[in-house]
Amino acid sequence: MALHTKTYRYFRAGWKFTRGLFHTAHPLLVHIVPMRRCNIDCTYCNEYDKVSEPVPLSTMLSRLDRLAFLGASVVASSGGEPMMHPELDAIIKGTRQRGMMAGLITNGYYLSPKRIDALNQAGLDYLQISIDNVEPDEVSKKSLRLLDRKLQWLTEHANFDVNINSVVGGGVRNPEDARTINNRAKELGFSTSIGIIHDGSGHLKPLAVKERAVFDNITQQTSGTHQILKNLYSGIRGFQGNLVEGKPNDWRCRAGARYIYVCEKGLVHYCSQQRGYPAIPLERYTTSDIRRESLTSKSCAPFCTIGCVHRVSIMDFWRKPQNYKPSYDEFTTPRSAKTVNPESSLS
Repeated sequence: MALHTKTYRYFRAGWKFTRGLFHTAHPLLVHIVPMRRCNIDCTYCNEYDKVSEPVPLSTMLSRLDRLAFLGASVVASSGGEPMMHPELDAIIKGTRQRGMMAGLITNGYYLSPKRIDALNQAGLDYLQISIDNVEPDEVSKKSLRLLDRKLQWLTEHANFDVNINSVVGGGVRNPEDARTINNRAKELGFSTSIGIIHDGSGHLKPLAVKERAVFDNITQQTSGTHQILKNLYSGIRGFQGNLVEGKPNDWRCRAGARYIYVCEKGLVHYCSQQRGYPAIPLERYTTSDIRRESLTSKSCAPFCTIGCVHRVSIMDFWRKPQNYKPSYDEFTTPRSAKTVNPESSLS
């Protein structure tokens, strides 16, 4: 059964990829927030709060209807912590029923054999956990010691693909932890990746010498054919070469088009770190908006650390140059009114 599920998943992913090559006016990846609240509070994170209620299931399904209408390929539930949503399984099932692939980004705390089996039944395709350290500290509670048993359960029960992301930067105390996390993930049979954490205001800091050595070592370990075949998506990381040195990248960010971020209020944003732009309600987001944003140059792109946006934008690196300069008066409210202060309006 697991082999059949995985084979069918690869077939569906191949079809989505092929369609994306020839049809550009649809999102390849959507991150949608069903729950802004989180059970932990990592100091570098500006994407959570402690008070929000879950988005009602009927609202989430309506948003999935709109994403399916726009032709979205993959919809991943993010947060906050999406596993705090009491009807997450129905959201995942609804994603699959509408012909889209279903992903989940979680801190892993709520995983158990029973919950993993429920995610299997809902039709989850992909799950990612980012683990920040070996032992919890004041920066992050996403530690290998607290999550290792959860990872073992995933190995034993999950029919979906699992990627474990280790991190450097952003105040992580011991860079060597990333090496330990990467080795453990490989030992358990998961695909792995390494990310560069932005700070609490979403800004990039160049890696220190020790951090750079760990990053280079893990990158080398995860560059083999076997690892790339396990997860081609996370294997795309050429953009990180400049970032680790604090240098800009010259690339065409397709946020708002090939990648969109839908917050708990149902607004479309470029990404989690550019909340407030363009901030158009999803129900009013159209193919014209996608085409416009695909051709819009983003001033934040040179030092962007958001790996998912880099990766989906690779699909269109050779297409038309981005020469559109939007006047934000064309949106429903002034741009200044929609700018999000990460410290006063966490999302």
